[in-house]
Amino acid sequence: MKRAAALACVCCAAALPAWSGPLSAYLPLNLEPEMERQIERVLILADEPILKRPFPVELVKAALPAAGKVDPALAAKVQRYLERYERDYGLTHASATGAATKGGKKTSSVGAPGSSDIVPNEYGLPMSSHYDVSAQAYVQPSDYLLAAAGIVDYQGRSTPVGSILSAGFNWAQLDVGYRDHWFSPMTDSTMVMSTEAPTLLSATLSNWEPLTRLGLQYEFFLAKTDQTGSNSGGLPGNNISYNGVESRGNPKVFGTQLSIEPFPGWSFGVNRLLQFGGGSGLPSSAHFLLRDFFKTSGTSQTQGKQEASYDTRFIFPGKTPFAVYFQYAGTETTDGGSYLLGNSALSAGIDFPRIWHHFDATLEFSEWQNIWYTSYIFLDGTTNQGLVLGNWGADQRNFNDGVGARSAMLRIGWEPPFGGYLEERVRSLVNQNYYAGGVTRVYSPDNPGPFPYHHYTSFEITYSHPWQAATLGGDVMYGRDVDGSTFLRLAAFVRYGGDRRTRDTGYIDEDDYAGAAAQPGSEIFVDLGVSESKVRINLQPTLPQTQTTPGASPHLGVGARRAVSASNDLGVRLETDQVASHNLTGVRLIDWRYRFGNAVAAGAFIGVDRYNLQTPAYSMYGGVGLEWRNFFPRWLPKVDLDLDYRYAQNIARDHVLASDPPGPRPDSFYKIQGAVLYLSRHF
Repeated sequence: MKRAAALACVCCAAALPAWSGPLSAYLPLNLEPEMERQIERVLILADEPILKRPFPVELVKAALPAAGKVDPALAAKVQRYLERYERDYGLTHASATGAATKGGKKTSSVGAPGSSDIVPNEYGLPMSSHYDVSAQAYVQPSDYLLAAAGIVDYQGRSTPVGSILSAGFNWAQLDVGYRDHWFSPMTDSTMVMSTEAPTLLSATLSNWEPLTRLGLQYEFFLAKTDQTGSNSGGLPGNNISYNGVESRGNPKVFGTQLSIEPFPGWSFGVNRLLQFGGGSGLPSSAHFLLRDFFKTSGTSQTQGKQEASYDTRFIFPGKTPFAVYFQYAGTETTDGGSYLLGNSALSAGIDFPRIWHHFDATLEFSEWQNIWYTSYIFLDGTTNQGLVLGNWGADQRNFNDGVGARSAMLRIGWEPPFGGYLEERVRSLVNQNYYAGGVTRVYSPDNPGPFPYHHYTSFEITYSHPWQAATLGGDVMYGRDVDGSTFLRLAAFVRYGGDRRTRDTGYIDEDDYAGAAAQPGSEIFVDLGVSESKVRINLQPTLPQTQTTPGASPHLGVGARRAVSASNDLGVRLETDQVASHNLTGVRLIDWRYRFGNAVAAGAFIGVDRYNLQTPAYSMYGGVGLEWRNFFPRWLPKVDLDLDYRYAQNIARDHVLASDPPGPRPDSFYKIQGAVLYLSRHF
């Protein structure tokens, strides 16, 4: 199979038409974070709303001219780094880290008692590893053929990360090898595919240059997990159970990402992941994929493990530009339609590429309901070598415990006057306090009681500075894991810094940064008003549905928007209300407004609601609105009067508590509808 795929790559490259653009190499992912952060900043300044990683080199090159108009020094720094990829062959990355560690020995989580904590998003790197080595190089005989070799090595594991044979062109590139997949706009906590686990061997078809006026991008990949090897790290014995037949095998994973960027600075994408096959009579043929991959409520739920997400990213083009992004994910479907994601997860982030002249900052938050990365078919869950294929926080729990959790990350970067880059990062994780659920979705007295998880916290400081042909740096990481054990990791690293033409000096001329020019039609706004809502409650099909009486509450919102045409605006918004004595928080993933001149506007929106019940309940909501623009200009300048109608379909939570009603269905549903009248002050 591997030889056939490699031969296909070579034949494809030889047959390419002359009018096709070149393929692209990929930048290292979570191997050289100080440079990756500079590239993230460049993409925001260039109004490029990325939804996945690793970054194609050619995509970043295309973004440099726009970023250079805002921050010439930063763009020049990234340009020098990218020159490593200008030749027919070369070394693009090399890093060696030595570390002294203390603590961080697990007593209950992934692996056997006494195994090490995992450094988040670093390919399974144990906290106790005293070294970490990585390297990547390439040879490119033509614009349409590229071979790359790479490795990530640390105590106990070595993976050829970045070893890829690529053939194709700008709108269809085939990659075979150990190519990373990160399906999310989040930088620290994606729910669907990440670098938390060692990279899978895969075949991937994608495009790096957007297609048509819609800015269409796609990615399809097929991979095979390792759940039975010497480093599998999962449960002993059989790991697959289907129709009463147990076996031991390595399931496959098929994933896809489709996204559009119809306007500058805004993108929307859909991700889908299916774990299937591996043994016990489970189907694994191409016919099964073609039949069931897009039928989310079909046999994909009974013969596989599925995940999906909606992703969006919005860039605000103001004097201080920033990016706001969301990922709404689910691990099953729910009642009311296959587009409604069950057992949901919501992630949100905001990223400032430059604030107060010398700093940058990122804040991210994730919360997920129960049964993520667990399965009653695949007993090791959605894992590779014992580590989840997703959010790092899900490795901070007992292996195969399906408990929900929430995580947060704050990152602040500083370019000091003495050169280099200093980054501080704080992470936190709180596991939910209910039964040790495993793969089941309902409470039972026979289930184990809640495990007494501690709050996970970590504090990390990293400093790096170029020196001649190298980049030197150090890292300090201290914290407490979910078992209550403290850990400390002191590390020093040296990385390849480039040749004389591509190396960095470590200094940025801050006088070159003049800030961005605010685009006309871009505005931040704050909403204040009153809402009235009612809830229809469906606890079980065997119980009568009830409805609350309409109730009023204060309404508060904050958002940002930008003009995308002469009359159309797009934006994002966060809003909160009290509904039936519980907090209801909504995030509008798509917030559209159409302006009828300067007096009236109409809008529509779709987003995600979080209903704060005994355990969080989630679903999608939408609505329409009317706006009287600048309705009282003499006394209330820049204030609009708005009236919105909102409807949330089947906000859901599982019956994981002893107080939940027993019955044939594992979840309760809440339909919420209401109206909001508010004043909106824009800036």
